[in-house]
Amino acid sequence: MGLLDDLAGKAQGLFGECGEEGSLLKGVVEMLSDKEEGGLAGLVQSFQQKGLGEVISSWISTGQNLPISPEQIKEGFGSEALQTLAAKTGISTEEATAKLSELMPHLVDKMTPDGVIPEGGVLEKGLDFLKSKLV
Repeated sequence: MGLLDDLAGKAQGLFGECGEEGSLLKGVVEMLSDKEEGGLAGLVQSFQQKGLGEVISSWISTGQNLPISPEQIKEGFGSEALQTLAAKTGISTEEATAKLSELMPHLVDKMTPDGVIPEGGVLEKGLDFLKSKLV
């Protein structure tokens, strides 16, 4: 799980070991593992529908990750999802979008090390591992 250890370390460095920002990361990990909402594949579809397919595809591929702005994060996630994530953590939507614009390229990249969205078990194990690091 070296890649996921690395990601957890980067996430903790970005968001801190605990507190409201760590809760934001935990909320994103929960969203990516929510099968009813489509998980990571659902997020990819949302980004593609909103003209951000090239950006999120770069995170999944094995090449260079394209950056994303907070405005693009807001577009890709949707205002409602961002407001929900921010409300869970007690931070502003603007702060959440700024932090997510830094985190998401790394998170998606590490969740898709082979350049494809893993099906079933591998992704779930990785998300469970990340959740355990955030508790």
